[in-house]
Amino acid sequence: MDQIFIGQGVGYLGNAATNVSYPFSTICLAISLLVGIGSASRVSLYLGNKKPESAAKAAGNGIVLMVILGFAYLMAGEILLTQLLKLFGATTEVFPYAQQYSSITLTGMPFLIVTNGMSNLIRADGSPKYSMTCMVAGAIVNTILDPIFIFIFQWGIWGAALATVLGQIISFILAIRYLWHFKTIHFEKNSFQLNLKESLKTCGMGISSSSNQIAITLVQIVLYNSLTYYGAQTVYGTDIPLAACGIVMKTNAIVLAIVVGISQGVQPIIGFNYGAKQYPRVREAYLLAVKWNLIISAIGFFLFQCFPKFIISLFGDGNELYFEFSVLFMRIYLFMVLVNGVQLLSSSFFTAIGKAIKGALLALTRQVFFLIPLILLLPLRLGITGVLLAGPVADFSAFVLSVVLVGMELRKQKNAAQITPI
Repeated sequence: MDQIFIGQGVGYLGNAATNVSYPFSTICLAISLLVGIGSASRVSLYLGNKKPESAAKAAGNGIVLMVILGFAYLMAGEILLTQLLKLFGATTEVFPYAQQYSSITLTGMPFLIVTNGMSNLIRADGSPKYSMTCMVAGAIVNTILDPIFIFIFQWGIWGAALATVLGQIISFILAIRYLWHFKTIHFEKNSFQLNLKESLKTCGMGISSSSNQIAITLVQIVLYNSLTYYGAQTVYGTDIPLAACGIVMKTNAIVLAIVVGISQGVQPIIGFNYGAKQYPRVREAYLLAVKWNLIISAIGFFLFQCFPKFIISLFGDGNELYFEFSVLFMRIYLFMVLVNGVQLLSSSFFTAIGKAIKGALLALTRQVFFLIPLILLLPLRLGITGVLLAGPVADFSAFVLSVVLVGMELRKQKNAAQITPI
C-alpha cells in the first residue's frame, strides 16, 4: 500500500526510495522467521510427541528472544542508516527520500518481529484465523492512514512511513493479547526464561526460512547496484530501473506472500504428523500445499504477462521510458513465477520434519547459488537485459533441484511407513 500511495503522491523517486529501504524489511522478516518458525516447529514436534511442558518452554523462550533481537536490530539500523542505504543502492536523488522513510519504519521493526514471530506460534496452536486477523488488522490501519497522511495532511513519504508503523503497533497488540489464550500449551513464569541451549535449537530449526530472507537481502543489494550500474549505460539511466524494480518486486511479493502463507500454514501440520510418524499424512499435506501454490502462481503469471502496464500504472505515472522498462522488467524477470513457490515450500518442508540444514541449503539455492552469480555474469554479455534474465533462469534451476530432493525424502518416508506400522 505504501508503494501505491507513495507512487501517486510523491512520484517514481518515492517508489525508488521505498525499494532501496526494502532490505530493512527483509532483514526484519529474516529475524522473525528465524525465531518464529524455529520455535513454532519445536512446539509442533513437542506436541506431536505429547510433551506440552517442553512446548511451552520453547514458545516462551522464543517470545523473549524476539523482543531482544527486535530492539537490537532497531539500534543497529538507526546507527548505520546512512551507510546501509548507500550499500542498498540509493542514488543521489533517491537518498533523501529513502533516509526519511527508513528512519521512521525502523522504529516499527521490533513490533513487526514480535508480531510475525507470534503469528507462527499462534498457527502452531491451531488458531490460523486469529493469526491472520493480527496481520490483516495492521494492514487495514495502514491502508486507511496512508491516503490521510499523504494527501490530506501533506506529510508525503514521512506520512506513509508513520502509517506503516502505527499499523504494525496495532498488529503487535493483537498478537501479544493471544498469550493469555493459548489452547494447547500453558505458560508458567519459568517458560519465559531465556535459555541459550533452547535458543540455539530454535534458531537451528528456523535457519532455513531465515536464510532465504537473508539471501533475498543479498540479492536485493546486488540487483539494485547492478541495475543502476548497467542502467547508466542505457537511455533509462539509474533511477528508472531502480523504481521499476521496486514495483516488480513488490507486486511479486504479493504472490509470494500467499505462497509463503501456504507454506507456513502447512508447516505445523507436517511437523506434527512427522513427529507422530504419520508419514502418508505428511506426503498428503505437502502435495496439497504444492497444488495450491501452483494455482496461485499461475494466476500471478497470467496477470504479469498479460496486464503489466495496468499493474505498473497503479503505482503512479511516469514517462514513456519508465513504462517501457517496467513492462520489460515484469515480463522477463517474473517469467518463471509459476514454479517459484515450490522451492519455498520445499525448504519449509525440510524445516518442519527437523532437517534444518537441508532446509537451509535448499532455501539458499535460488538466491545465493543461482541468482546472484547469474546477476553478476549474464550482464557481462547482455547488459541490463542479462540482469532481467537472471530471474527466470534461477527460478527454474531451483525448482528442478527442489523436486529432486523432496522426491527422495518422500520415498524414504514411504519405505519407513511400510516397515513401521502406523
